[in-house]
Amino acid sequence: MNFGEAIRSGFMNYINFKDRSSRSAFWWWELFALIAATLLSIVDTALFGWDNTTGPLNSLFNLVAFIPTLALGVRRLHDTDRSGWWMLLIFLPLIGMIVLIIWWCKPTQLGPNRFGPMPADYYRQNGVGDADF
Repeated sequence: MNFGEAIRSGFMNYINFKDRSSRSAFWWWELFALIAATLLSIVDTALFGWDNTTGPLNSLFNLVAFIPTLALGVRRLHDTDRSGWWMLLIFLPLIGMIVLIIWWCKPTQLGPNRFGPMPADYYRQNGVGDADF
């Protein structure tokens, strides 16, 4: 999955908390969110001046991207055969985030798991057919 496909997939599956997402889909989305938030912060500063809080454009983007980011994190956990409820670890300062990052970096679990079949983009990236599993 490339950068554009990941962004499109993130917004099209913004309330899908049931399936699986590949590492590439997850990390391309995270890169998009980081770049967008950074650029919008720069624009906010230029338009509205520097402030200790985020500006209106960055805040609006964070509101729009919150649910897709949460859903993608859950689907990424599903891809490693973990329940989406593990996302609650984000509320444990530092330790929870470290654990989630480690899990998000884990490879795709080959073959179907309790959350569904492997992400379709895994097959395209690795030249693997469904019959191989």
